[in-house]
Amino acid sequence: MEHVVFYILATLAVSSAVLVVLQKRAVYSALSLIVCLAAVAGLFFQLGSQFIAAVQVIVYAGAIMVLFVFVIMLLDPESEYFKAKGLQQLSYWAIPLAVFFALLLLQAFPDFMKSAQEAGRETSAQGSVQDVGRLLFREYVLPFEVTSILILVAILGAVVLAKRND
Repeated sequence: MEHVVFYILATLAVSSAVLVVLQKRAVYSALSLIVCLAAVAGLFFQLGSQFIAAVQVIVYAGAIMVLFVFVIMLLDPESEYFKAKGLQQLSYWAIPLAVFFALLLLQAFPDFMKSAQEAGRETSAQGSVQDVGRLLFREYVLPFEVTSILILVAILGAVVLAKRND
């Protein structure tokens, strides 16, 4: 069962990554990127890195992609008018995706039933919250802080450019 889920997730990730490049509309490309990021999060989850999978979904597929879609909708006024045929074709994917995610949850369910000690012995510690925190705040604290300052400068630059009077 694990191999079947892996191959489905890998195929979904690669095919949606190809669709990101091949889509004619930016909104559809962004939606394909969300599917790709969700599939990659599923692969991380299957590898036993639940924290990295959760961060992948929350940060990338959630917050960053909402920002991308918002900017695309602002810059492309015609992107908000979806064709009824396109939405109808997307609705056919709802049931297979629901079945796929149900199978993924069923595969992960035995891991949730085990005690924390048993799960810690069977899976590797890579990607755990403790390891990520230890690396982030001990060994990589300087790059972490420099990145936060760069993001702050980028936000201030965007505000200055947006408020500039022509």
